[in-house]
Amino acid sequence: MTVDTSGGFRYRFRKTGEHRAGVGPTIQSLAVASSETLTKGDLVNLESGEIDLAATGDAALLGMVLNTKDGTASTTEYEVIIDADAVYAVYDPNARSIGDTLDISGTTGEMTVAASTNADLTVYANSGADQETLVYITHGEHAFN
Repeated sequence: MTVDTSGGFRYRFRKTGEHRAGVGPTIQSLAVASSETLTKGDLVNLESGEIDLAATGDAALLGMVLNTKDGTASTTEYEVIIDADAVYAVYDPNARSIGDTLDISGTTGEMTVAASTNADLTVYANSGADQETLVYITHGEHAFN
């Protein structure tokens, strides 16, 4: 299997298994909080009903952006996966073990993971350095937990 080494996250499935029943992710259209460009595959944070680019340590992580746009305060909307149980794939050149915690790292279009200080994300399954890393937003870090 060839691993996608581009930056950003990619939706894979929901932990609760709804994907097996043909139910995809929950997607909402949300306004960007400031004049900010977001890129497909970025993780975002929810603040006062608007989104901004996620950063490690954010207290209300929400999910992944599905489209790329140049943002203008409160007028640009992005499609966002908002499920607390969503599992995402990301390029990570390190072997990871189920239950490991990781931090969000990088800028728009180049987001990835880094060694854990804030435990933003949790590894869903074991992976080798030559495989994609599957992660979900750590319980308590998601905006809806």
